[in-house]
Amino acid sequence: MRLCAGEASVGELASPFDMALPSLMKHIHVLETCGLVLSEKEGRVRTCRLDPEALLSAEDWFQHQRAIWEARLDRFEAYVMKLKKERAAAKPPSRNAKKSDKTTHKPSKRKGT
Repeated sequence: MRLCAGEASVGELASPFDMALPSLMKHIHVLETCGLVLSEKEGRVRTCRLDPEALLSAEDWFQHQRAIWEARLDRFEAYVMKLKKERAAAKPPSRNAKKSDKTTHKPSKRKGT
């Protein structure tokens, strides 16, 4: 998140974390290899910045994946609704419905009724 605000030295990037600089450099190297981060060394200071072009391609990929998953979830929702309708149609009438059809009346067990 720090690089979203602009470029930063490796020391600045490492300060919030409890890790050695060589370990952080391994992480930065992975991000550089992926093309997400660019770094330059001036003297003893290595400065890193985000590569916006790489982030645009990642955003395109995420949008594509989102469209795929939204379509899958829409199909799943339609399938679940279909199953619910089928179960409701195949469900036998409840026992309470049969009792209400009978005209016999049982006397109440409560006093005074």
